[in-house]
Amino acid sequence: MSAGDIPEADRIDGVPHPRHTAQLFGQHAAEADFRAALAGGRLHHGWLLTGPRGVGKATLAWRLARALLAFGTGATTLDVPADHPVARRMAALSEGRLLLLRRAWDPEKKRLPARIGVDEARRLQEFLTLSAADGGWRAVIVDAADDLTPEAANALLKLLEEPPPRTVLFLVCHRPAALLPTIRSRCRPLALAPLGAGDMGRALDQAGVAVEDTAAVAELAHGSVGAAVGLVTLEGTALYARLVGLLSGLPRVDRTGLLAVAQAMGGRGAEDRRDLVFDLLGQWLMRAARTGAGHPPPAEAAPNEAALCA
Repeated sequence: MSAGDIPEADRIDGVPHPRHTAQLFGQHAAEADFRAALAGGRLHHGWLLTGPRGVGKATLAWRLARALLAFGTGATTLDVPADHPVARRMAALSEGRLLLLRRAWDPEKKRLPARIGVDEARRLQEFLTLSAADGGWRAVIVDAADDLTPEAANALLKLLEEPPPRTVLFLVCHRPAALLPTIRSRCRPLALAPLGAGDMGRALDQAGVAVEDTAAVAELAHGSVGAAVGLVTLEGTALYARLVGLLSGLPRVDRTGLLAVAQAMGGRGAEDRRDLVFDLLGQWLMRAARTGAGHPPPAEAAPNEAALCA
């Protein structure tokens, strides 16, 4: 298996790795918080990046680390040119002042482990014993902190309690409640929000994912670019429209449409599509229930959905 074929736990299938993503969309507040700290020289040693999966937390972590290592404190921008030496080294995973902690591919077992274990924690300790070659800043990206074993989490906590000089940790976290409270309390939070349709369209375009109905994708993906990629790959918006059409015809049954949905869910390799059908049905039930409880109708993700939910 070549280096380019090795699975990466921190990359969504079908899109570039966050280290190769040039721009971040829809997260201006989080970027502004860090930019102000960077420009003012008041840089906290630990940053906890939270929010739903797929909204850009890892992209932001790489963006912040890149700016820190390229410019240091006092900088007023997070935009590092692609031809900057730091940007090139980070893209190649060869930047000596950066450590990435993630679920690393096991070449012997030929799989990704379920957790970030103690071996990775040892890498962190070894990294911190080395001085930066130029006396500059160092950065650690943990993606995701949710994946840490208790032993690895304790090693990280010790670092947060006794931070080395000129070292900043960026913790990507999908479920902050699952982290040790002492880790959360020692980090400055950066909360990322779901993307709107406009930012979703720009993010998908950057990732090379073609979309016809960006508004419907953003609605069904709950503003998550990661979820949107899965929807587009499995033609989820068309599938949702078909489900809404079937439901709107009840009590009469469109046998042809029902058979088409059943065929989409069956057969070898259809597990992802089957899971998507159940997820979309659950979404419709939730949207209909909210409307029935008196909430405003949701933005339509399929033709005639609002009338069906009313």
